[in-house]
Order: sequence, then C-alpha cells, then structure tokens
Amino acid sequence: MPCRELTYSSPADWQSIRQWLDKRRKPDFSVEKGVREILNQVYQHGDDALVDYSRQFDCPDFTAHDICVPKSEIQHRTAEIPAKDKAILEQAVGNVRKFHEQQVQRSWWQSGSDCAILGQMIRPVERVGLYVPGGQSGTTPLISSMIMNAVPAQVAGVDAVAVVTPPRRDGSLDPYLLAMAELLEVDELYRLGSAWAIAALALGTQTVPAVDVIAGPGNIHVTTAKRLLVGQVGIDMIAGPSEIVILADHTANAEWVAADMLSQAEHDPLAASILISTDADLIPQIKSALTRQLTELPRVDTARKSLADWGALVYTPSLRAGATLINRLAPEHLELCVNDPWNTLGMIRNAGAVFLGHHCPEPVGDYFAGPNHVLPTMGTARFASGLSVDNFMKKTNIISTNCEYLRAHGPAIARLASLEGLEAHARSVLQRTTEGT
Repeated sequence: MPCRELTYSSPADWQSIRQWLDKRRKPDFSVEKGVREILNQVYQHGDDALVDYSRQFDCPDFTAHDICVPKSEIQHRTAEIPAKDKAILEQAVGNVRKFHEQQVQRSWWQSGSDCAILGQMIRPVERVGLYVPGGQSGTTPLISSMIMNAVPAQVAGVDAVAVVTPPRRDGSLDPYLLAMAELLEVDELYRLGSAWAIAALALGTQTVPAVDVIAGPGNIHVTTAKRLLVGQVGIDMIAGPSEIVILADHTANAEWVAADMLSQAEHDPLAASILISTDADLIPQIKSALTRQLTELPRVDTARKSLADWGALVYTPSLRAGATLINRLAPEHLELCVNDPWNTLGMIRNAGAVFLGHHCPEPVGDYFAGPNHVLPTMGTARFASGLSVDNFMKKTNIISTNCEYLRAHGPAIARLASLEGLEAHARSVLQRTTEGT
C-alpha cells in the first residue's frame, strides 16, 4: 500500500488526523548548536570562516577569491545555454514579473478637520539577500527559486539583490543559474551555501555586505540559521517540507491525481501528499496509479517514504466536508480537481495557493504562471501568506499636527500618558499648549 486510507465525515474525525500530522510538525532542534557555532565563527572571522566551511563541505580548493562571482564569468557560462531554454526562462520571468507588479502598494495621506495630516510612507528596503539551493552536489539547482525570490524584490524597488548559492565540488556553478542571474540582472552573486551563507548575508563579511531581508528556501541548516537571525534581519518565512492536498470528485482523472501527488512526494521524505475525494470508487484507482507510477520515478525511494509516512487517501461524503478538512489542514498547495472548481473555491479559507480544475496541476504555479511559489507550509496558511512584493517593503507612519490640534486634543493625550504613569510624556504635550508659547 503506497499510503494510508482514512475517512473524514465530521469534525470528530479531525483529532486522529491531527495527531498523525502533528508528528510531522515536530521541530528538529538537533542542529541548532552547530548552526549557532557557524554564526559565531562567521561573525568573528568573516571571510576566513566562509572559506573554511566551504572547503570542508563543498569545494576542497575554495579560496576567498572564489566567494564573489565576477560578471565576466556569468556572461561566459551563460553562452552555453540553448536559445530555446533562454526563451523559456525569459517567458517565465515575464509572467512572474507581470503578476507581482499588481502587488505594489502606494504611499497615502489623509487630512481631517482637526488640522492633522496622517499617512503611511511605503519604501523598499535597501538590500536583499536570496538563498538559492544548489540541489544534489550542485547538479539540480533550483532555478525557479531565483525567479520567485528576485522578481518581487526587484518589483519592490530594492537597491541591490545579492544571491548566494553553494558551489559544486570543482567550485563552479550551474550555467543555468548563471544564465538566470544575467537575465535578472542580479547585482551580486556569491558561491556560498548552508548556514554560513545566511550568516554572511545577515552579519556581513569583508566580501559580502550585510542585507536587510533574507529570502529563499533551504535545508534545515539554512532554515535554522534564518530563524536564529530574525531580528538581525527580516526573513521571508520559516518554511517546512512541501505539501499538497487534492480535492477530487467523480470527474477527476486517477492517473493525473496520482501524478500530482507524486510531484510533491519526490521533493522530500517529509513532503505530504493528501487526496480528499467524494468518490469512493476513485480512491482504489488512484492507489493503483500511485503504485505503478512510483516505480517509474528517478527519486523512487524518496517518494515511496514520503507517501508511506505522510501520504493519505481520504474519503469524505461531500465537498463541503472536504472543504472543512482542507481549512483545518491549511495546505501549502491545494488542487480542486472537481466539476465546478470556481464554486468550490468559495468554501476555501486556508491555503497557500489554489489550483483550479483538471488542467491546472501544481507545477504550473511552481515554474511559470506568475504567482509566487514560496508559500506557507505546515498549516501556517491559517495566518500567513505567500512571498510577495510586501516582503521587501516597509511602511513608515507619518503624523503632522499643529498648535490648534494640540490645544484641542493635548489634555486628552496628556491624561492618557498620566494614566500610564509617564509624566514626561504628558509634559511634552502640555508645554506646547501653555498660553503665550
């Protein structure tokens, strides 16, 4: 059996499902001590620490000269990319940029009859650091991660975007990553990986200037470093393993649904793939399709363990009951493989991204359509949103009042300060309301 089979008919069934998934949400603090040591070494020794860690884990011949990738190398290596692939990359970037341009907010002002002018000034942060995983020994770089993180930062108007990505054993970077850096006109590119890359971005070194916000996915060492440095810098989110929930009715195609579940299962042994179906006959069809398709995957061992531990085929008596379960799960990705997805969408409250209809699989959003694929995981879609232009903007409150405003409201303001025992606050207002001043 590729994964467990469950039933959800009412909120009473939620308890057992939650207990199962809570084991997946259990935080792993085993690496924290080691990550703290890495952060401390980078803080104290800067580039020397970056070189030492890079030699130990990535490239044995790494030197300080190798940290920064020169523009000439980017241009030289990107010439290796076929023209067809370049066109695809350009189209994907264009789609993502067009979508995120709709997210830009504007500063605003309002004035009232009491002579006050109030508003909010919206400005981008100055420097952003992006982490781009290199995959297995740098052989499967997450090109899409560079797109999804760099484009909203650029649309926000940040002054500089710095990208860190781990080098391959020979010190090189994948030419497709370099091509994407050139296409996006990334300001700075560094050969750095894991927790020491995050430390360099947050704390700064002789070669890597510190940034204001860090975004981008990574393994547990990267995620732990980001979590420990919150407050020193802003971050996008604390992301967990990938997950997908598929709501399917009798119109769903079992082969397609199985393929969609496996698209997440191949990510990570902790990835979760959950089908919720109102059609009891569909479930054994999907089970059979999973078993067959699983053996055809290069990452069969990863996908098999993911399905066995965190996969589920759930029967539910109605779409409304299924939507109730979805809202409790608050999944990162949600596919509505049902006859009327737009009507069903109205029942959904909690999801990172929703894919509507039988011809809209999750990879459409991962790579190409335009919305961001950096999404809240592990149930955090209950209160969190996907990466957007807002992650790279900050809002400054603006207040302008005059003497008439203080004469009218000063006593009330001073009284509120006095109630909190802050007499100096009260006096700073009252001094301005004194006659003859």
